[in-house]
Amino acid sequence: MSESNKPKIVILTSRKWNEWMASDPELRTVSEPKLVVSPQELTTEFLRDWKPEFVFVPHWSFLIPKEIFSEFKTVIFHMTDLPYGRGGSPLQNLIQRGHTKTKISAIECGDGLDAGPVYCKQDLDLYGTAEEIFLRASKTIHSMILKILRERMQPIPQSGAVTEFKRRKPEESDLLSGKSRSEEDIYDFIRMLDAPGYPKAFIDMGEFRIEFSEALLKQDRIKGTFEIRKKSQ
Repeated sequence: MSESNKPKIVILTSRKWNEWMASDPELRTVSEPKLVVSPQELTTEFLRDWKPEFVFVPHWSFLIPKEIFSEFKTVIFHMTDLPYGRGGSPLQNLIQRGHTKTKISAIECGDGLDAGPVYCKQDLDLYGTAEEIFLRASKTIHSMILKILRERMQPIPQSGAVTEFKRRKPEESDLLSGKSRSEEDIYDFIRMLDAPGYPKAFIDMGEFRIEFSEALLKQDRIKGTFEIRKKSQ
């Protein structure tokens, strides 16, 4: 495919583990990707100049303005089998509900929260730390982007019962608030928050905070890493 025939696209992500897609040779064989990593870069002026056929959103921590998704075809990748799990913190909500597998749904961005029509879905395992899961998800999303571009698919409306998730707040990372009933519950609580940019599982002791990461479940015990620091730091 010649450069002039390749569709221009945007990879919109606020997480570093997705940035590789914009320079991926395979994706560059079927498109001209441009990476956008901050809200300041995401302007109608930039998009009108670049003229992307798609704005692909592997992970974005900010509101996408209506003037963006109403003018440019914007595809969000949500880590649930929609319409199950609309809303925030899908990974953490899935793990806390006992799910070991999920699907990533590629949907058209619109006015409703995660309510847009679906381009495609792909399976994702939920074992390991949050960071490991996000890295696997990044590879899955990459393959879904290729599929959408190559097959020129059209999205279809969501169907089925709607289940909504609530976005987690930083204070909910308090390990003592997790209502843990077993070693598995504690392990899941620690691992589901163990990724860059997420508030790690913690326990407060006076002016100090203990943060937990790299948890391993070993029969009747959990091994891992902890860090103690003053809460003011």
